[in-house]
Amino acid sequence: MNCSHCLAPLQPEDKLCAQCRAPVHSQQLEALRAQALAFERGQDPVNARNAWLAAAQLLPSESKEAQWMQEHARSLEQARSGSQPPPKPNPWTKRLGPLAPIALLLAKGKTFLFALFKLKFLFSFAAFLGLYWALYGAWFGIGFAVMILIHEMGHYAEVKRRGLPADMPVFLPGLGAYVKWQALGVSTETRSLISLAGPAAGTLAALLAAALYWQTGHALWAALAHTGAWLNLLNLIPVWVLDGRGAVQPLDRMGRISLLVFAVLLFWWSGQATLLLLAAGMGWQLYRKPIPTEGSVTVQIYFAALMVVLAWLLHITPLANVR
Repeated sequence: MNCSHCLAPLQPEDKLCAQCRAPVHSQQLEALRAQALAFERGQDPVNARNAWLAAAQLLPSESKEAQWMQEHARSLEQARSGSQPPPKPNPWTKRLGPLAPIALLLAKGKTFLFALFKLKFLFSFAAFLGLYWALYGAWFGIGFAVMILIHEMGHYAEVKRRGLPADMPVFLPGLGAYVKWQALGVSTETRSLISLAGPAAGTLAALLAAALYWQTGHALWAALAHTGAWLNLLNLIPVWVLDGRGAVQPLDRMGRISLLVFAVLLFWWSGQATLLLLAAGMGWQLYRKPIPTEGSVTVQIYFAALMVVLAWLLHITPLANVR
């Protein structure tokens, strides 16, 4: 048996490819995850629990996703039975003697600090919005921050839709934003679709801004549409930590060449230099290993469609017309 991604030889007991670290049973994992989600939507916690546990068995036991699946299965069992696990006694209460009340207070305080940590989404978004408000004024700053939020929520929603654990977006003022999620046990095509979900959501936001510009003629909407389209097209360049790098992984050599040529043709039509950077990134990806022997047509079409819409948006909302 060989790895479906890099064709490296596999041992019968392998759960991850030793060479590319891709999950050996990715198709079964996807099927079980879909079944588990369907059972949960159908209010069938017993079969949902069994499907999650079966999926966890196909991953290394020390992996974070396997541990999340097992914990989620336990929560389904507890919800079905209506029981809660008894609280574990704090060992420090016995050791500290008269200082035990202080230990208990600190333990409860840790829960409070954890709740504050979960608010990092709101804190970071507020800082992100404040920076662009200060740089470009209230209306553009708010619109820009909301468009970046929509982009990141595209990733988040796609991850959660597939039954995977994910944190809310974290914003880095002046740099960007990211969504932290557990990708172990997911096929390269699924990773690619999650990578493309952000630019897809961002494209819809830019289209909405362009539609408002056509309705109102207000320059603010043209600026937001153009800026959003440019940032999402830039994010499709398959290098570094940009979404394009994860998106091209399931494409074979011909798929990458076709997108390279397509980017050059779109540049010839629109004159947008960002498309040349995208084409250069595709050229670099032709020499990256491993490259699948069979590519994903779905990803190829999805990627190309986003390129077309974003190039068109940049073409029809030139910043030369915006003060």
